[in-house]
Amino acid sequence: MKTLVICSGGMDSVTLAHRIAQDHELAGLISFDYGQRHRKELDFAALCAEELGTEHILMDISNIGRQLTGSALTDDVDVPDGHYAEDTMKITVVPNRNAIMLAIAYGIAASRGADTVATAVHGGDHFIYPDCRPAFTSSFQTMQRYALDGYAEIDLFTPYVSISKADIAAEGLRLGVDYRKTWSCYKGGDTHCGRCGTCVERREAFHLAGGIDPTDYADADFWKVACNV
Repeated sequence: MKTLVICSGGMDSVTLAHRIAQDHELAGLISFDYGQRHRKELDFAALCAEELGTEHILMDISNIGRQLTGSALTDDVDVPDGHYAEDTMKITVVPNRNAIMLAIAYGIAASRGADTVATAVHGGDHFIYPDCRPAFTSSFQTMQRYALDGYAEIDLFTPYVSISKADIAAEGLRLGVDYRKTWSCYKGGDTHCGRCGTCVERREAFHLAGGIDPTDYADADFWKVACNV
């Protein structure tokens, strides 16, 4: 299948890009600047596209992002420390973010003759993010089938939607993904903070996958406290 991959530059989407490059035909990687404080992730998405020899499409939707207020990712609100399974992490929700990104990706995929859009939403996101859940992705594909009826038939590929981040880490390690070339931290500093939900989940994922985490964390041991390890 000819697949357009939504790639943030984080470990999940970069792993997915490598999986698609190995098993299918890459139509390109598409990333979104929505005004996120960790915009540096987009540099890693561009690096992934370069490594895989495919086009990197960067969409500037920062004007839209400025209207999606109330999130620690786009507003002047502190990103909380701790595990994703804590209620405090709900402050990192950007309303309708995935729906907006997917709608744009579907339009571009249709225009370029791709037959699949792939996104790396995974099981660990379900507690916090409603637009990462199977009910959403299934409903979105149904909606797009009607939106493009008679023009294009595009599938939504979500191979990680029911698995954990640890499973993704294990797959990436098998694929030989260099995770030093990915960015997860929501705080967007010089190094991964090691304390925000996505840093904690990333560190935990490598631990559970039995692999070595090559990431440099400002606080390398906080995840043990957050995960009760």
